[in-house]
Amino acid sequence: MTPSRPTTIEAMLEASSKLATEEGVQRGLAYQPDPTDIIISPYAKCGTTWMQQMVHALRTGGDMDFAEITEAVPWLELAHDMGLDIHSPQKARPHAFKSHLAWDEVPKGARYIVVLRDPADAFLSYFRFFEGWFFEPGSISMEAFVATYLERPDRGNDTYWRHAASWWGQRDNPDVLLLAFEHMKADLPGAVDRVAEFMGGYDPDRRALATRYAGFEFMKANADKFDDNILHKARDAACGLPTDGTSSKVHKGTSGRGKHTITPEIQAVLDDKWRATMGAQFGLESYQDLLQALRP
Repeated sequence: MTPSRPTTIEAMLEASSKLATEEGVQRGLAYQPDPTDIIISPYAKCGTTWMQQMVHALRTGGDMDFAEITEAVPWLELAHDMGLDIHSPQKARPHAFKSHLAWDEVPKGARYIVVLRDPADAFLSYFRFFEGWFFEPGSISMEAFVATYLERPDRGNDTYWRHAASWWGQRDNPDVLLLAFEHMKADLPGAVDRVAEFMGGYDPDRRALATRYAGFEFMKANADKFDDNILHKARDAACGLPTDGTSSKVHKGTSGRGKHTITPEIQAVLDDKWRATMGAQFGLESYQDLLQALRP
């Protein structure tokens, strides 16, 4: 019997809970980094793939000889479940890994790059990413999707705000580089320069090449190298999903679209949640305050 894609929030959550196995996650958490390793650990849909490509282009001088970026920059928490070995040699140093872990969960001893993004835009992108993969298009509204990630207490530590607060607490750590998605959009060469300096240098020609390879036009022209085909093949059946799902990652990544797409009621809840977490802990009363604090 051919599996059907979920059409309810409950079924979507049940399917997505099977994406990673406990054994696979624990293998990732047990990884012992080399001090030169780079772990790229934004919250989901906040620029992870973009940063993977930037880091890989810098360290290799533009290598594109991979079927998918996750082969070159493995996902710590899911590598085992995808049939990848995080201990396998990589094409260049520093070794680089993807993650979505908060600071207190991520393996310690490496260097870390985290991209922060307006929560409205992040949740909109998350919704678009899951639509057609973890739920049937049109069956779940964006408002219901966002509300689920705001209201469910059993989501545990997997929250945008907990992740953001954990990394913001490390903003003065010399082994942590925090960037804003919006600043990267506005000045990609400047972002590449900051990442290059964090990684140890690289000459102007290498930086210019990495800027081009991390640009929208280049990544769009090579979109198949930035989708989750390996993950689909490895985990869709385990999640009870059809095999024809899509999860394209290369979009224009416009900033501010979320505020014009989600309802004012949901936006108000997002704002209240921000003030209750980032505002209460760090005096950042809005995401705009964070952007100002991170301004290069």
